[in-house]
Amino acid sequence: MVDDSIAPDPDLYSSQPTYYPDDWQSETTSIGSSIYRGLMENGRRYQTLSEKEYLVPSDDQMFETYEAGHLVAMVLDSDKENPLFRSPVGSQPKHVLDIGTGKGNWAIDVADMFPDATVRGVDLFPPPVTWMPPNCVLEVDNILNEWTWREPFDLIHMRIMTGSFDSAEWDRVYKACYNNLRSGAWIEQIEASPYIECDDGSLPSDNVLCTWGPNVSDCGKRAGRDLDSIDTMQESIHKAGFVDIQEQSYKWPIGPWARDQKYKEAGIVNYQHWLSGMEGWCMWLLTKFGTPKPWTKEDVQVYNAKLRTELKNPHFHIYQRVRRVWARKPMQDELTGKTPEKAIKVEDD
Repeated sequence: MVDDSIAPDPDLYSSQPTYYPDDWQSETTSIGSSIYRGLMENGRRYQTLSEKEYLVPSDDQMFETYEAGHLVAMVLDSDKENPLFRSPVGSQPKHVLDIGTGKGNWAIDVADMFPDATVRGVDLFPPPVTWMPPNCVLEVDNILNEWTWREPFDLIHMRIMTGSFDSAEWDRVYKACYNNLRSGAWIEQIEASPYIECDDGSLPSDNVLCTWGPNVSDCGKRAGRDLDSIDTMQESIHKAGFVDIQEQSYKWPIGPWARDQKYKEAGIVNYQHWLSGMEGWCMWLLTKFGTPKPWTKEDVQVYNAKLRTELKNPHFHIYQRVRRVWARKPMQDELTGKTPEKAIKVEDD
């Protein structure tokens, strides 16, 4: 996250000539290549930038999953003038940040929408993008490190980051967001529940799909990374100092069972989202923290095969809960003796 426009620190630069070993360029290339190669484990590729293991892979199949998730979100807000975010940043935001950008779909779309803005997407692994708008910058870095961007942001966005951090790290992320937004600017986050739910009893309680949420959630707890961001992010954002906290709840259908055409289309895409994503979502968790002992790769693959078979059942009216929260950094004159406002629930889908 180094901004090239920052003036060099004279304390870091010696006035004496520096001599590099003959192979210094090959060593640098090796470091860069190792980031792209990642760490192969159980047939999936994981990032190597952060010393802490990341529970979701960084490979082609997972990038396909990110793309499908982006499309589901866009379909379900397709009736909105701006389906990308709800924060009222005005018509001319200048600096936007997308944390956990994945394949960069959201950042690229926002850069297209606001050609005069600089939109940055940051993640732990380089996205497989061959073209992007000139005002979009995709960067590889660890958001838990010190932020070095010079300009304050008008909007900071996060989506489907559940399990990325433990509770203390989440507090650090929200505080960093607060400190790097201009006064009056906005934070926005969308998270999904890991549970497959059903309202009409069409999914039997003993179906294998009902085991998915408890299995991965329990593993997340044992890993020290609770998968409950959908239910905790609002309070965490409030604790960081944000005000005007608002939210919208959604039900993302899984499969084409919904009668409404918008939800039917979203369900078709979300079905593909789950098919491509399930193995990546659970492989690390189950092989590290499964019970009664860590699962094997083959155990996980058999489990996923059973889940995929049941997902295809057109009689199951199943969905996952999703929540969007957006909130404002207060202006300076609001910070004298006022208690930040509590959340306002604006709409349920």
